[in-house]
Parts: sequence; C-alpha cells; structure tokens
Amino acid sequence: MRELAVRLEVNPNTVAAAYRILRERGVIETAGRRGSRIRPRPASTARGSMRVEAPPGVRDLGDGSPDPALLPRLGEAFAAVAERYAREPGLYGEAPVDPEFAALARAAMDADGVPAGPVAAASGSLDAIERVFLAHLRPGDLVAVEDPGWGGLLDLVPALGMRPVSVALDDEGPLPDALEAALLAGARAVVVTDRAQNPTGAAVSEARAAELRAVLAGHREVLLIEDDHGHAIVDLPVYPLAGVTDRWAFVRSTAKAYGPDLRVAVLTGDAVTVDRVSGRQRLGPGWVSRLLQRTVVHLWRTGSVDPREVARSYAGRRDALVRALGERGVGAYGRSGMNVWVPVSDETGAVAGLLQAGWAVAPGARFRIDAPQAIRITVSPLADADIGPLADAVARAAGPARPLSYG
Repeated sequence: MRELAVRLEVNPNTVAAAYRILRERGVIETAGRRGSRIRPRPASTARGSMRVEAPPGVRDLGDGSPDPALLPRLGEAFAAVAERYAREPGLYGEAPVDPEFAALARAAMDADGVPAGPVAAASGSLDAIERVFLAHLRPGDLVAVEDPGWGGLLDLVPALGMRPVSVALDDEGPLPDALEAALLAGARAVVVTDRAQNPTGAAVSEARAAELRAVLAGHREVLLIEDDHGHAIVDLPVYPLAGVTDRWAFVRSTAKAYGPDLRVAVLTGDAVTVDRVSGRQRLGPGWVSRLLQRTVVHLWRTGSVDPREVARSYAGRRDALVRALGERGVGAYGRSGMNVWVPVSDETGAVAGLLQAGWAVAPGARFRIDAPQAIRITVSPLADADIGPLADAVARAAGPARPLSYG
C-alpha cells in the first residue's frame, strides 16, 4: 500500500480506503500477509441446470421432489386460516413471527435437544442459510461444505463471493478429520446436514456428533449452520451440534414434508445471529407471510403428516433399491431421506445409458466439488414393481463397481 501511494502520489490512507471499498464490494479478497487478489466471478450457470430433461416415456428420477401422495391436502388448512384471517386480518406492526408458530417450532426443537434460542421464519432453508451467511461473513471468506452436497448451497457460496472448502463424508455425516482440515485451512463457517443429506442420504449418528462437537470445540469462533430439512420425513433421531461454537444457527424447512411451495422454514440460533437476520429481513421483505406460518401451524396441530409413515414409505423404496443394486454388484448409499447415491466410473455414460433405458437420473456433477463421480436417484416416484427393472438398468450403465467412498 505504501508503494502504491508513492506511485500514485496520494496519502497511504487513501490507498487503504480504496482497498477497503474494493473488498467490501466483493471485487478483491485479502489473505493477510499473502496479499490481495481479484476474486473470480461466480459461475453464471447454476448447478440445477445440469439436469437431464425426461422426454416422453422416460421416468424422471432426477428432480429430488417429494412424493405428492405423501404430502397433505392443503385445502382444509388454507380454508381454516382464511376464516381466521377474515376475523383477524394481518396488518403492519404485528410481530413478524406468529406466536403459535414460534411456540410449536421451539417446543419441537426443545424435544430434539436443540439449544435454546429465539425463533425466526425464512422462505425456505436456502433463504435462511443465506441470511445467516450475510449476518457474519463477507466476500472472500472460506465456507466448509459437505462434498458431495446440496447443489443449491454449492451455488450460493460463490454467488455471495465466498469460497467453498470441501469436507468429505460417509453414512454418518462429515468426517471429523476432514472438518478439522477445513477449519485449519481458514474456514470461517461450516454447514452440516443433520439427516437426509442431499444427495447421499447420510445422517449424523450419535457417535459422529460427539466427534464433530469435539472438533468444533477447538474453533469456537466458527459459524456453525445445521440444516435439518429431513425433519418429519426421517425416522432417525437428530443429534444437534449447535451450542458448541459462539455463533450458530439451526434450520428446519417444511418443504419435504408439507410441500416445497409453502416456502416456510424455521430458524433458531444464538441471540446475536437471529437478531441480525431478523433486523435485515425487516428492511427487505419484512416478514414471511403469517398466512403461510399459520397454515403450517394448522398442519402441525392437526397431524396432517404422520412422520413415521412418511419415513417408512421412503425407507421402504430406498432400502429396496440399495439392496437390489447390491445384489447386482453395484454399491450405493441411502441411509435416510428420499435419494440414493451410486458411485460410477463414468457418470456421463451412466446418465446417458439410463436415459436410453427409460430412466432420467441426476448427474453427480450437480453435487460434487472433489468427490468421485456418481449419480443420484430420487426414489419418490418409484413403486415396488420398478425396483428390479431400475436396478438392472443401473447395473448395466454403472460400469465396474467402485469402492463405497464419498471422499
């Protein structure tokens, strides 16, 4: 900075201010004594565009949507909420979070051992995660993410000017050594999926949670975000990591259990994080529609979704497919949720082969940074009679069997 000030014949404080403005606007990123550099542009093509369109006659197993037959009918819930709205219309100045929504959400999280914290509402998991990022991070910061992981998150991190650091995982969640390496590399935040990890179906076990807490305890300054979008569709318990670090957030979406178009997620966290998120939200959209919040409350209160039955339905299809693939010499993952992850030697060839056989699946490139090639199969559209023919097609398309390793 001093050399540049001399060359430009300006005060060094002017150069320092210019660097600060460039950094705040996301043009450059700084790395201490290693200096500053121009940030690469975010990818202009979202990973979600790397999908295979299913032509007529081809079964679409690639979109990751829940089974419509397992979603509740919303007509009665909307009617009940509309009737209440006629008596008590929502107006400016009311609390952004419906009190009953907050109370029921908090009670459910208390029962699952999520540390105490205020409750906010967001328009889906990714909206909540983005708001938490912006409350604490800035362009150039490193974020530890699961690899393979959710394509939406892998797009969001660079879109915000941040840099992803991959963390390998297995059936029980992120590997402790991989998380430690990411944190030592300078990651200022980490995102962990508790259950129904997309795309692998991993679920953090009790033993793995203890190991991850021990790693995080040595990095209390790190922002921890937990995504529990599998709530109400998974029969495995949740083992929260929250509370180990000073700044944390825990997110639950209603999308998988009640319908993606509801666009409602629950967010809790430490008081500073939730206050920053809520304060910034008030300056933009203001609040998540209380009509939608009350619709979710009605669905919760009436038991419109039986989590055990939903979990059994997905598990039955998922386990049957994993078992059928194993019988054909194809290793696959799928411990929880609605997806099966199949390592392959050539995912482009596997996707093309399956499409020719009448099945559209998601290429692993949508979900990978450094992880080996694979394909993701969503089991939601499958019936029992589909399992055998699909497994046969995957066995033909997958190529030589690969060792079961995510990292």
